[in-house]
Amino acid sequence: MAAATFKIEGLKELQDSLDKLGEVPQRHVTAASKKAMKIPLVQAKDDAPYLTGALSDGIIQKPEKTKDKGKKIYRIVFDRAMNDIFQKPVKNPGESGSPNASARSSAYYPVSQEYGFYTRDGTYIKGLAFVRNALESNAQAVGKTIVDTMKIKIDDEIAKRGLK
Repeated sequence: MAAATFKIEGLKELQDSLDKLGEVPQRHVTAASKKAMKIPLVQAKDDAPYLTGALSDGIIQKPEKTKDKGKKIYRIVFDRAMNDIFQKPVKNPGESGSPNASARSSAYYPVSQEYGFYTRDGTYIKGLAFVRNALESNAQAVGKTIVDTMKIKIDDEIAKRGLK
């Protein structure tokens, strides 16, 4: 994955608000992260190859579990509940000595579309990288959304607590 460089405006104001508030409520961190990851999620769904619409429907954001307070990570993944649609048995998987000897007995459609796959004759079909592209092209917007959302939520929390 290529390194992304971007500048986030409003970070100093956010830090000042954080200093006033002290500890940030976890619900604000979660809300900001979830809102920010919605941006690449929508683009990944839009850019996904469309045959039946199942692939687009199966792209979801899932929170990672963490013990660190003040941290929340959302990942864009393929919904396991749709594995009956995504995972198909392969007819005549590779036999020893054949060019497809390493072929699996099943294929996972979302991963093959994202990363690419080898055909039976050994030709490589390049992946579309629609999830990776959505994340890379929206890195700046994700960062800005997190900062802006956190500023609003923390300022509201400061006002609610009467800290001014």
